[in-house]
Amino acid sequence: MSTLPLSSPSPLRVRSQTTWRRIRRNPLSFAALCVIALIALAASFAPLIAPYGPDEPDAAAALGAPSWHHWLGTDMYGRDLFSRIIFAARIDLSVAFVATACALALGALAGAAVGYRGGWVDNIAMRGVDSVMAFPAFVLAMGITATLGNSTVNVAIAIAITQIPSYLRLIRGEMLRVREMEYADAARTVGNPAWRIVLIHLLPNCLPPLIVQATLAMGFALLTMASLSFIGLGIQPPQSEWGVMTAEGAQQIVTGEWWLFLFPGLAIMITVLSFNLIGDGLRDLLDPRMRGIR
Repeated sequence: MSTLPLSSPSPLRVRSQTTWRRIRRNPLSFAALCVIALIALAASFAPLIAPYGPDEPDAAAALGAPSWHHWLGTDMYGRDLFSRIIFAARIDLSVAFVATACALALGALAGAAVGYRGGWVDNIAMRGVDSVMAFPAFVLAMGITATLGNSTVNVAIAIAITQIPSYLRLIRGEMLRVREMEYADAARTVGNPAWRIVLIHLLPNCLPPLIVQATLAMGFALLTMASLSFIGLGIQPPQSEWGVMTAEGAQQIVTGEWWLFLFPGLAIMITVLSFNLIGDGLRDLLDPRMRGIR
């Protein structure tokens, strides 16, 4: 009596199950991913979630402590702090994402070209990168913002410029490694042009460390943006932004209005910490050398 062979699971299903098992091994990173998703959803639907407008004043409720009507209290103009924090997430996440994406694209392309070309092009490019990285990133961002002006676009440009050297150096190092691999030699042997070898055959194999770096850079971008706003070089009042709100709260903390400083500061801390935990989890997930450690 013949028996039918058991059907083996599809490769996609096996890969999905393996990925899910690795994610469950790092519950902190999974929880951080849920936190970022929740913050992003709240920012996207801010007009529907926020109980008040971000710039809606109420003189009778000015400097009110947290209560049932205002969960996180109100500021000196009577504006609801919870609503302002939700609307501020739109600005902070948008600027951090745009700045990181632009720096990632420019730095990856430049690093791939420099690493593959080598020679005097590589030497000149790396000396330029060393010159830029000699300045502290925040000081460089301050100088760029002060020169261009403290608008939202200029803040994103300043943050992107400070991040490009790290991506360029990272991809350049990876490209120096993968360009000597056998598949790179095979691609050159069959006559592929240099741009196709770099973009199609080599650059995809450099992406895992780049993804981890980009996730960590999101937290750095948020901190830089909040710091610039705190010292008056970033987003300007009355626009809702976590750094601006923290700066306004710092002026009132000595008089006992602790909620003005605490809750925007917690929003910054939780978001940056979540991005760092996600980056740690992605490193374990994408780096074959880290698999099986946890």
